[in-house]
Amino acid sequence: MTRIKGTQVLRPRTARPTPAAERTRTESTLASRCAIAYALSALQFCCCFSWQMPTHTMSLPDKSPVYGTEDLLISLCNSVTRVLNVATHSQIHYSGMVQRISKTCLKPDIGCFVLFDGGFSGLVIINFSAQAAMELYANYLLNMGMSKDDLVSSYTSDEVSNVMGELMNQVVGDFTGKVRRELQTHITQNQPKMLVLNKQVMLSVDANLDKPEARRVTFYTSNNNIFYLELAIDRTEFIKLYDFEAQEVPDADALMAQSQEAPPVPAPPPAGGQDDTDALLKSLGM
Repeated sequence: MTRIKGTQVLRPRTARPTPAAERTRTESTLASRCAIAYALSALQFCCCFSWQMPTHTMSLPDKSPVYGTEDLLISLCNSVTRVLNVATHSQIHYSGMVQRISKTCLKPDIGCFVLFDGGFSGLVIINFSAQAAMELYANYLLNMGMSKDDLVSSYTSDEVSNVMGELMNQVVGDFTGKVRRELQTHITQNQPKMLVLNKQVMLSVDANLDKPEARRVTFYTSNNNIFYLELAIDRTEFIKLYDFEAQEVPDADALMAQSQEAPPVPAPPPAGGQDDTDALLKSLGM
């Protein structure tokens, strides 16, 4: 007890721990120290011998490029514009919007379709209006050197259908070449089929696809005539595993020039045995 200026201050007594509590606290402290010592020893062991425990991980790129239906559609649209621009000497362009459709079909006035198979299966349809077909037909033949008087005047003529089929064949051929060079796979195509349709007829083409995805894109000619491209393919994705350079487009003119500049291969000289045989026959009067 302590007195401070006449005031008595009582200090509380501190309770002494019982022997059982003291023993429990000692055991807990000892266990904590043992756990810390064990963890430090294990960490030191791993640091000392980490060179003996290499880790084997799969080295994959952070984000591999994936090419899907829309990428194939853009490649096909670029083939259409490139081939038609060169063949007709006119400007063909397509819409910046694409339609997702449930099925593809041939529609008036002229419908062309091509089936392809191989690395992936699909169907390409181009539906030309009469005005677009006649414009492309006339520009193509005039570019080939024909006179305007030799052109037919009706889109129902077989000559118009044949020209549309030839242009369709060139378009799909350019597309399959890009697939082989850029996606490193192979597809084959059949011969294009053309049908002249009236307003009351719509034909659906069955491509036997398991999980089809169909798209439609609108194209415009230089005179703003419209035709439609429809693509139906099995749902597929191309994932790039490693970097590679796409093959260059072969130049047909350069290959022809190279073949013409190559020196002719000389004919092999006649064998000596043949000369001996001729001399013997000549000596016998034969």
